[in-house]
Amino acid sequence: MKNIILYIITVVVWGSTWLAIKYQLGSVDPMVSVVYRFGLAASLLLLFCYLRGLNLKFSLKDHLFMALLGALLFSVNYWLVYVAELYVTSGLVAVLFSSIVFMNIANGSFFLGTAVEKKMIAGAGLGIIGIIMIFMPEIKAFDLTDKGVFGLSIGFLSVLLASFGNITSARNTQHHIPVIQANAFGMGYGTIFMAFIAILLGKEFSFVVSIPYIGSLFYLSVFGSIIAFGSYLTLIGSLGASKASYTIMLVPVVALVLSSFFEGYSWNLSAVLGMFLVVGGNFLALSRRRPSSV
Repeated sequence: MKNIILYIITVVVWGSTWLAIKYQLGSVDPMVSVVYRFGLAASLLLLFCYLRGLNLKFSLKDHLFMALLGALLFSVNYWLVYVAELYVTSGLVAVLFSSIVFMNIANGSFFLGTAVEKKMIAGAGLGIIGIIMIFMPEIKAFDLTDKGVFGLSIGFLSVLLASFGNITSARNTQHHIPVIQANAFGMGYGTIFMAFIAILLGKEFSFVVSIPYIGSLFYLSVFGSIIAFGSYLTLIGSLGASKASYTIMLVPVVALVLSSFFEGYSWNLSAVLGMFLVVGGNFLALSRRRPSSV
């Protein structure tokens, strides 16, 4: 039951962040907004750990792996998503990110020795087909120009880094680093790393004092980062990186459901069938094997 609740929280919250991110786009550079988002999340998490008396003393090796988690999962990959969407549509990025399931299966097997189950691969296949069906209009409209190929390459690199981040989180859990503290330090290191890159690139650290910007920043920091990432990375520790990553497939489905209410998104037959394939792929991959009768 705990895993189901964490699964639902991850999917629903990340599905809703697509709307919140729109209020972050505008006069503030996306890279700087990422710095603000994870900087606020890291500060709140570290304060929570301090007030609760949670252990904040870790070895240098542990800090290095938490810094690696931050670089892979809480900074560069987010920036690359923004860059990719300058050249390709968000639908294509969603299709790319659905491939993280296969990457996690392969990387989990290679780095952590995680067993590969046939139903997981089958479920991933169904899910990706479903995602493709949902975003078929955007895929058909894709122009295979140099800019398009560049956008796809950047998007693929972002997914690959995120997958390595998932595996790093699984490794940290195996070495008894609690998820809350790992996220607190990881987001802190990711913020520092992202801020350093922003300074090197000459980004302006502007800020918009408005209810939409500040409200969406708070939502993305608390719900999208602290709560959703806490739930997701806890799932990785409990289910493994490959199974937990199936949440990524359901995120765009939830986002489109919300978009139909708030932005007038119109569902077609292909999108509806794709949604059922995504959900079916999740059930297939996460279903427990029945014990064989003797």
